[in-house]
Amino acid sequence: MSQSLSRRRLLHALGLSGVGLLFTPGLLRGVQAATPPSRRTLVTVFLRGGVDGLSLVPPVEDAAYHRARPSLALKSSGDGAALSLSSPFGLHPRLEPLLPLWKEGQLAVLHGVGLPTPVRSHFDAQDFVESGTPGRKSTPDGWLNRALGSEAQAHAAPLRAVALQSTLPRALFGDAGALAMGRLEEFRLRVGNRGAQATRGFEALYAGAVDDALRTTGQGAFEALSHLDEEHLARLPPTSGVEYPRAPLGQRLADIARLIKGDVGLEVAATEMGGWDTHAAQGAATGTFANRCAELSGALSAFARDLGPRLEHVTVVVLTEFGRTVRENGSRGTDHGVGSAMLVLGGGVRGGRAYGRFEPLTADRLQDGRDVPAWTDVRAPLSEVLRACRPGVDLTRVFPGYSPGTPLGLFT
Repeated sequence: MSQSLSRRRLLHALGLSGVGLLFTPGLLRGVQAATPPSRRTLVTVFLRGGVDGLSLVPPVEDAAYHRARPSLALKSSGDGAALSLSSPFGLHPRLEPLLPLWKEGQLAVLHGVGLPTPVRSHFDAQDFVESGTPGRKSTPDGWLNRALGSEAQAHAAPLRAVALQSTLPRALFGDAGALAMGRLEEFRLRVGNRGAQATRGFEALYAGAVDDALRTTGQGAFEALSHLDEEHLARLPPTSGVEYPRAPLGQRLADIARLIKGDVGLEVAATEMGGWDTHAAQGAATGTFANRCAELSGALSAFARDLGPRLEHVTVVVLTEFGRTVRENGSRGTDHGVGSAMLVLGGGVRGGRAYGRFEPLTADRLQDGRDVPAWTDVRAPLSEVLRACRPGVDLTRVFPGYSPGTPLGLFT
């Protein structure tokens, strides 16, 4: 760590006073030069708990769907009906804030997305999705980190990869440096799989940086963060008229938008939202699941409106570890399944349409007679997203052993 960056300056600059992260114009020039203009910023939102894709994007025209869910199926018309999308699908009514993005061709949906081999354990399924190597538990790094590390990093921006959540997600584990922060005001540094995470604030972080690799690789991030410009923060509020939900996802996406608008060289941002494990009292148009949908759509809609024209240079992927059973259970909920739905929105997306294979939900077409199959391997849309956001990325390194089939055509 350079002599110019004293411990006192570090603690002051890194926001113990509660300010967010913004950078001086001198630093911004270096950061901007490090980010190729052809790239888009990739934002991932992981919905933890296993989202019921059949409620998120319900196949309202499928008679078998209605038979399997006497209390949970969403109607195609009337009070509490699903919003009309491409046949046979609708959109959960509490996702209505996303409907303008669909109509403007900036939002696409996929159904029957999941791991190629059924995994109904939350822990294992999340691990396989985020490592990008289904069935292999020994993989030390994550698919997002490998995507970053597949290119030379000599001129990479210090804040090229950021996780807006309390811990670094599995997808960002690896040798390419990444920052994890609950909020911009309170973040922790982790560099590769040898990183250190502070328990509270930056004093613990500073004291814990005993590994030479952390000191060396993390120096760029420390140097960048020492140039925080508190006076700039007030000039980057949300766009006029945009109000983010106060729940965690809304606040995290607000921070990601601030980093994007601050031109800090952000290439990848990851965040998450829990509460999707709906075994009981799931609800249909109202209830637990509906409330989750309202929070999700409110946050994503605010993020898109906040970015405005900048959304053309950002792609957002909303994914989960698995779906739910087709048939509702005795507690008016759903149990762990296989295939689920995915949302992709933003720059270059060929939106306003549904992608992927989907068949009527009769028992003979279901996985093990009970689940939506993973007709589309989760790595297929993620591969197309990476090609669109990071032209030239080495997908054989990001998803080893995986050979994409016929392209889905998600991007222009």
